[in-house]
Amino acid sequence: MTLVIAGERSGVGKTTVTLTLLASLSRRSASVQSFKVGPDYIDPMFHSYVTGHACRNLDPVLTSEAYVQQCFVHHAQESEYALVEGVMGLFDGVGSEGEINSKLSTDFASTAHVARLLDVPVVLVIDCSRLSGSVAAIAHGYCSFDPRLKIAGLVLNRVGSDRHLSLLKDSLKPLQLPILGVLRRQDDITIPDRHLGLIPTAELPELDAVINRLADLGDTCFDWQRLLPLLEAGGRRQEVGGKRQELEGRSELLSPSSPTLREAKATSPSSPKIAIARDRAFNFYYQDNLDLLQKLGAELVFWSPLTDEELPSGVQGMYFGGGFPEVFAQQLAENGSARHSVKQAILAGMPTIAECGGLMYLCEQIVDFDGKSWPMVGILPSSAAMGRRLTLGYRRAVALQDSLLVNAGTKIYGHEFHRSSLITPPTQPLFETYRYDSSEDMGLEGWSLPKNIHASYIHLHWGESIEIPLRFIQQCSLVLSHEW
Repeated sequence: MTLVIAGERSGVGKTTVTLTLLASLSRRSASVQSFKVGPDYIDPMFHSYVTGHACRNLDPVLTSEAYVQQCFVHHAQESEYALVEGVMGLFDGVGSEGEINSKLSTDFASTAHVARLLDVPVVLVIDCSRLSGSVAAIAHGYCSFDPRLKIAGLVLNRVGSDRHLSLLKDSLKPLQLPILGVLRRQDDITIPDRHLGLIPTAELPELDAVINRLADLGDTCFDWQRLLPLLEAGGRRQEVGGKRQELEGRSELLSPSSPTLREAKATSPSSPKIAIARDRAFNFYYQDNLDLLQKLGAELVFWSPLTDEELPSGVQGMYFGGGFPEVFAQQLAENGSARHSVKQAILAGMPTIAECGGLMYLCEQIVDFDGKSWPMVGILPSSAAMGRRLTLGYRRAVALQDSLLVNAGTKIYGHEFHRSSLITPPTQPLFETYRYDSSEDMGLEGWSLPKNIHASYIHLHWGESIEIPLRFIQQCSLVLSHEW
């Protein structure tokens, strides 16, 4: 059936509960497919680390409602169990201000919205650290707010003592809601964070010990007799929202053998090698994007701008995802041979995508939180300076010029999440940007200079826009393969 792990608000422990479930299931040698509602990159890293399978993002803003269903069905049916981690509070969506999306419900792209799309029951996580009798009012409100949702049960998190648990259970008894898990306060199990959320998995040498402690906790804190039948992914093959045949047909769009992908691949003249920067500085990628590149014929070659002295041999394109280049600015600066290799390749015409942290790397400098400047690739005539202001949210962007990935006038949807800004704004910006849910103008953004560069703070998911990776591959195919 599969479950969605939802919180009554942000910070109640959704990720901890999800990782505890995943760790305990994986310890049982179970095959588990996880999903994450929303645009987040870091939580999915932890999912993947625990399960050994790439976590998939379910985001109807970046893709579409249909794609969310396709992605879920396609991947869930390949594993024994499946689990979806929600985003923020259960009903927290993008809203419907203004005229742009006035027909959207106020919880569009929320955990509740995705749960309805998938027809999957919800487990509600409640932070009980400052609650006793009031827990019943919270649970009753969430269970009755939207009758279209099925609440499978509760997980009581941060329970302080046996007496505390007894008070909580007495209060909840009249609601007859199953308590599927009880997690006591766990001061010895922590995952450190910094300015953009949790510290990614690659930077945590003690992570295995943390995961083992979570698995130990999961073995004892959940009602597995009730949970296991709910988590079985096999039921998705039989019925999803009463639309089995329709959704199974849609899921074929994600298959390498689908007609859509075969037709697109046929228009690409060769199978170019594309260098994907992936290390501690650059690791924000949607797995679906990488999969699409491969399904369209590209060969992906992973490399590290931190430790490799130059680009991999024979590549014909580059993709720099987001990440934390500001944290590793000194090491990136000291690897001058890699920076030179990247610069020479771009000057020679190599097609290059740079999102957020990747954009920062292509700038002249990164100015860190201490105000110290570190030289970068130097292709973009600006510096990226860290600051306290957080830029966060979905964006509707309209292309102002033809670029590596899109034509002028093309409208795309993406997401921004960064604390840096460009000291010198682009003279020929790539996008005019707006808030996703209104007509509020967010300003000019992005670089497409020279034309073989697409550099932007906006993260894109290509699931509903196969023309974007196809166009990139076609441009890469025109580049002669040689040493850089």
